[in-house]
Amino acid sequence: MSKAASTRTTPRLAAASPAVSPADARALVSSLTPLLHDWLPRQRWFAGKGRQITGFVPVTVTELLPMNAGGPWLLHLLVRVEQRGASGPPPSIPSSSTPAPAAASAGDCYQLLLGIRETLPPYLASALIGHVAEGPLAGLTAYEGLHDPRLAELLLERLGSAGAQGPLRFDRAGPVPVGLTGRLLGAEQSNSSLVYGDAFILKILRRVFPGPHPDLELPLALAAEGCERVPAPVAWFEAGDPSGSGESLTLGVLQPYLRGSQDGWQLALAALADGRDFTLEARALGRATAEVHTALADALPTVTLGRSQTAQLASQMADRLDLAAQAVPSLRPYVSGLRTAFAALAGLDEAGRGRPAQRVHGDLHLGQALRTPDGRWSLIDFEGEPARPLAERRRPQPPVRDVAGMLRSFDYAARSHEPWRPDWAERCRAAYCEGYAAASGVDPRAEPELLRAYETDKAVYEVLYEARHRPDWLPVPMAAIRRLAGEV
Repeated sequence: MSKAASTRTTPRLAAASPAVSPADARALVSSLTPLLHDWLPRQRWFAGKGRQITGFVPVTVTELLPMNAGGPWLLHLLVRVEQRGASGPPPSIPSSSTPAPAAASAGDCYQLLLGIRETLPPYLASALIGHVAEGPLAGLTAYEGLHDPRLAELLLERLGSAGAQGPLRFDRAGPVPVGLTGRLLGAEQSNSSLVYGDAFILKILRRVFPGPHPDLELPLALAAEGCERVPAPVAWFEAGDPSGSGESLTLGVLQPYLRGSQDGWQLALAALADGRDFTLEARALGRATAEVHTALADALPTVTLGRSQTAQLASQMADRLDLAAQAVPSLRPYVSGLRTAFAALAGLDEAGRGRPAQRVHGDLHLGQALRTPDGRWSLIDFEGEPARPLAERRRPQPPVRDVAGMLRSFDYAARSHEPWRPDWAERCRAAYCEGYAAASGVDPRAEPELLRAYETDKAVYEVLYEARHRPDWLPVPMAAIRRLAGEV
């Protein structure tokens, strides 16, 4: 690595390889630790809010762009964030400086792409992480590299050529044009996305886990089946699991950007504001959902849930209800009525009939559906509910789970409008199910016990989420809770 434009020598790291050595990685992360302590909890995609950060441990550090005279330096980091009160089992990702058995005490692993400069130009002021005070980066400025057009363009160029760069592996399914300007979207919460020239969108996964990631796995499978309802991945990059498990950590996926499209949530709110019916759109969206489900069932293994598996599903739903009621007192009066939905689900397969389960979207709602200017619906964001373990998100499930999520979304849209339009929501819900049935041959309403159980489980999740993050929205799922509990 060369000297910077100043008289001070910049850190010399891994001269023969973009992969930074464990000793240099420790020194770099130690140098950044005071800044990350302050910056990371403020990011929308950071899942550990409210828990004390006790340390940062490097997993891998890679120089995607070494520092040259006067230019930026792009560092790719996988960093384990250790916290007090961590909930749930940790991902099996050891640090680059500890042996594999230490993975049992690991915290969440996050992907960071940091720009490093001597001084930050004014147009990058909003990307500032901080000025490094000590260590190998002392005197330099760290910032969110995805805001930097030069670094964003470099990332696209790297995706265009398959191969390895240190511990990172780049792959592609088609040509990737160069020279496209990237802009960072600001709307996402659990990840970050760059749009390149209105032609491609690159999703950067922030909290990473070993194992096939649904946001790459499912679109690839659908593309192989010829399903055009989901944008097919053009390129992606991964890292090997340092624990030696043989699994990969999916880090980013590049897909076509559906120029001029609008998401279903925006369209539904606009229809409500204009007093327009939305049933034609809802029916078409039901057909699109069914087509995706059919293609997933053809592309990936399916299973049959027997009596014990169905009873276990019901038990897990009941457990989630109990935990939510402990956290949200306003839910407690309805627990008894809501439990009847899960009891009915547990009794569905007493005759030993069983029911099919397959890979599904896992977090389907109006915001995950895009309608292009020609009126065609597509589904996006197949990662499932980010708060749930990756293994759980990859399990086959009854397709009605996705249906229930979309039905709840119609209710949310109607409730967000003043005055509340329950009739609008009911017409949309019916039209969506009709469209689904026309395309699949299976009407989700044919098994009301199954649909009610999944809709109840979703509403309970919404109550817990709104109570924690958006208390003003709590009346929206609570209205559904009263209905599902048989109160109205």
